Amino acid sequence: MTCNRILILILLAFASAPAAFAQVKLGKTETGHASYYATKFNGKKTSFGEVHKSSELLAAHRSYPLNTMLEVTNLDNDEKVIVRVNDRGPFAKNRLVDLSNEAARLLGIISKGVANVSIRVVGMEGMVFLDRNEEIDPKSGKVVAMK
Repeated sequence: MTCNRILILILLAFASAPAAFAQVKLGKTETGHASYYATKFNGKKTSFGEVHKSSELLAAHRSYPLNTMLEVTNLDNDEKVIVRVNDRGPFAKNRLVDLSNEAARLLGIISKGVANVSIRVVGMEGMVFLDRNEEIDPKSGKVVAMK
């Protein structure tokens, strides 16, 4: 009887495991609303166990795996930045992504609080793969088109 219970627990554990190893297709895009973390979350642990640092380029997404790299574009001003997913959220139903304070500042979202954005998967595990005509400005972290 105990052996059957253990077997059932093991099967249940593996049944939910694929979500932990989910992969996202490079280039996948979504559009929606972005907001940013309140200052009270700076220094707090994320759902993945990292300490949230509002000065880094970070994001929370409901389903993308940890360390997915996203290009976030503010559709109102065309500013772009690359962020790394390190948390789950946002928990507001009408939001697509929550951004760190620094990412929101670079995108020009701070004064409005919420912005229309598009997100594009540009990498995994901290590696970024951009189009041939794009590069990342090392000072700002923004994606810029090469001439």
